[in-house]
Order: sequence, then structure tokens, then C-alpha cells
Amino acid sequence: MRINERQIKKEQKKSMSEWKEYKLGDLYDVHNGLSKGRKFFGSGYPFLSFKTVFNNYFLPPKLSELVQANEKEQKGYNIKRGDVFVTRTSETPEELGMSSVALKDYPFATYNGFTKRLRPKDMSLVCPEFIGYYLRSPKFRALFYGLASSMSTRASLVNGDLLGMSVFLPSFETQERIASLLSSLDDKISVNKKICENLETQAQALFKHWFIDFAPFKNGKFVESELGMIPEGWRVGTLGEIADITMGQSPSGSSYNENGNGVVFYQGRAEFGYRFPKVRLFTTEPKRFAEPLSTLLSVRAPVGDINVATEKCCIGRGLAAIKSKSYHSSYILYLLKSLRRRFDVYNGEGTVFGSINKDTLNGLNIVIPPNSAIREFNDIVQVSDSEILESHNEDIRLQALRDTLLPRLMSGQIKL
Repeated sequence: MRINERQIKKEQKKSMSEWKEYKLGDLYDVHNGLSKGRKFFGSGYPFLSFKTVFNNYFLPPKLSELVQANEKEQKGYNIKRGDVFVTRTSETPEELGMSSVALKDYPFATYNGFTKRLRPKDMSLVCPEFIGYYLRSPKFRALFYGLASSMSTRASLVNGDLLGMSVFLPSFETQERIASLLSSLDDKISVNKKICENLETQAQALFKHWFIDFAPFKNGKFVESELGMIPEGWRVGTLGEIADITMGQSPSGSSYNENGNGVVFYQGRAEFGYRFPKVRLFTTEPKRFAEPLSTLLSVRAPVGDINVATEKCCIGRGLAAIKSKSYHSSYILYLLKSLRRRFDVYNGEGTVFGSINKDTLNGLNIVIPPNSAIREFNDIVQVSDSEILESHNEDIRLQALRDTLLPRLMSGQIKL
């Protein structure tokens, strides 16, 4: 059957005719948040921060940050389902106007002064789940890029500019259908994340059970060592004995690009995700490499954050790549995670370090078990780690699908 391009264009035009243009000021009232400079941050009532708005299409179920807020403030700066929060200041165009939408009421919660709250005038016009995706769509984000780029100093969003922005909405029912499709993809990503978190927690618990508590070896003989009592046949050695350590070196800035030319490049922990780093930059002049499944360690403050390389990549001076000499990548990963408190020394208040060098990493004293114990642990945990990597790769595909569908759904090119 031949595709009738004229008919397709006709259907697209008809679909778009069902969308209606609004100004944000037609749909929402705007209100600024609580000043960041106020005292007593860190305790009190739930608080919505700039960072939380920036990093989430939708507010998380629980707001982990806290602030002291009185009854009047809680009433004036409250958070209800349908509220849209927009970042009002930025140092880069990417930070201006990033939005996050509340999908429920948050009793006693308040929000940051670096954000603005848009409260719906009529809940029958805008589906909160839909607008959360719409305001993050490339076409709408482009409005903020242009606005921020036109400002000579730190960008700051004024109410008139915000409320004057146009949005195009289909019927409420269509909004719900579009949101349902996109939410199904995000729900699957969320489920994968919870599974991966559970698998990693189990692996860390098993490492502690074996190599810190020595539980499976309690019935054997123990001997004294400089790191305390250890099972007989184990020894104290250094990290450099069991792992190869590569310190990162940043390529020339002129070689950086975001269009895939060259090799994936991670500058430092800024690209770190929950488990694996997020691909953002490439370089055509790589200096130092990390091999697949190497542990990536932040070596500049904060020292000790960890991710895993999913492919051969270039690493900048903020990272070190640590690779098992005996192909036991899972063991090395959880060993390094167990050393977090020792890495924290380099981040302590008053420290003059703020970084860790190769000699210090190579010389870290550790308890080294027999190869048989390392191999057995690695074989068990590697199964879970492979599942975590598979889930990560599936999430990348789901995110790519979502990001492909998003602009088309939000412009009416695809009709549901």
C-alpha cells in the first residue's frame, strides 16, 4: 500500500487545528518562593529546592530537604497538585526556566526563592502530567534558551516574560492520553531503577558479610594484622597490587563536542549518574582511557564518588579509572565502595587536600583475601551487575524513545 503523503499532511494539519494557543498567564497565577538566604535550613518542614526542580520533570513523592517555616509562610508558599515550579535564575541558558510539576499536595511544604510557582486558574484546562512533559519539550525549552542568551548578565526570569509565553494545548482528554503514553515509559525506567538499587544493595551487603564481617570464615583461625584481626591465609596489601590505576588527563578544550565526534569523554563526577555516567561530551583528542567495566573514582573534591564505565572512554583529570588485574571487576567495584569513609578524609572540614593522587591510591592499605574467595564472590555478584547494566541500557533506549516521541506528541504531529 502506497503512503499518501498529501493525506498524511492533511491529517497532521487537522490534528494541529484541534490544539489551542494560550498564554501561560491565561492558565496560571505566578508567585515567587522563599528566600534562600533565610536561616534554619536543614531542619523543619519539607522544602522544594532549585536543584530538585532542575533535575525532575515532576516533583518526587517526598521532599528530602527541610526548612523552618511558620504557619503564614506555609499558607502563602504551599504546594498543591497541578502547581508548576520554574527556575527563575541561571548562570547558563540550560538552567533558566526548567520546570517541575506537583502531582499531589505537599502539606506544610514551601519552595525556594530561586523558583517561581505557577498555580492553575482552572484545573479542567491543563492536565498536570501533560504540562510536565510539555514544558520540558525542545520547542518550549528553546524559548528560554533565546531569552537567557539575550541577557548580558546572569539571566533572571521576570513575571511578564514568563506569563507572556505561548503554549499550545489539545483537549484535556488528549492531554491525558499523551501523558499516559509518556508516563508508561518513565514508569518502566523507574521500576528498572528500583530493581537496580535493590540488586546493588544486596551486593554491597554480601561484600560486607564476606570481607568486612568475615562471617563465612568465622569458624577458621584468625591472625593479627595492622588492620585488625583477619582470617588466616589473608593478608594486608595495597590497592595497587590487585588493580591498575589510570589517572585522568583532560584533552584540549577545542576538541570537545556534543555531536558524537571522537571518543566519549567524562570530565569528572559532574557526569556521574546513580551507577553509570551520562554521556554528554566527546573528544577528538583523547589522552587517558578507562576500559569497559572499570570503576571510575572521583579524585577531586568530593573525593570518593563512584561510577562504572560502560564502554571504553576518555577520562579527565577529575577521575581515575581502576581496573582489576585479574578481571574481577565486580569485586573491585564493591571494594572501593566499602572504602568510602577513608576517601571522606580528603573531603573533611579544614583539609588542605581536596584531591587524591595516584601514589596515595596505589598505596591504600587493604585486606586481600585468597584468590578463590575473590573469584567466588565475583562470580556471584557479576550476575547481578550484568542485570544492572542490561537495565541501564534498556533505560537509555526508553529515554531515547521518550525524547523522540516528546516533540512530535507536543506539536500534534502524532495523533493518539
